[in-house]
Amino acid sequence: MPATVNQYMRALPRNVRACLEAVRHTIRSAVPEAEETMSYGMPSFVLGGKKLVWFGAFKSHVGFYPGAAAVAAFEKELSAYNTAKGSVRFPYGEPLPLELVDRIVRYRVRHRAD
Repeated sequence: MPATVNQYMRALPRNVRACLEAVRHTIRSAVPEAEETMSYGMPSFVLGGKKLVWFGAFKSHVGFYPGAAAVAAFEKELSAYNTAKGSVRFPYGEPLPLELVDRIVRYRVRHRAD
């Protein structure tokens, strides 16, 4: 298992890495003061000692894990994607909704005690 986010990224196929780097950059831009870590075997961002979001590469999608409250808060905007409690699947080969990712991350910053 990779020890760092950079190791995790380097192990991915180029096309998958590009998708995850776009998500990573979006999160980092939304919360530049957040710390990047590995958690549950995937990249995550932490702010003030609290996890904000996780994201990871899967066979057919980017997994994005902002938590159940965030998924519920953005239910309409996420209706085009497969969601489960606390997670969203963004299929490879489709445009990533990076503006939506940005808004969800900012929501998590405002509600990180949830």
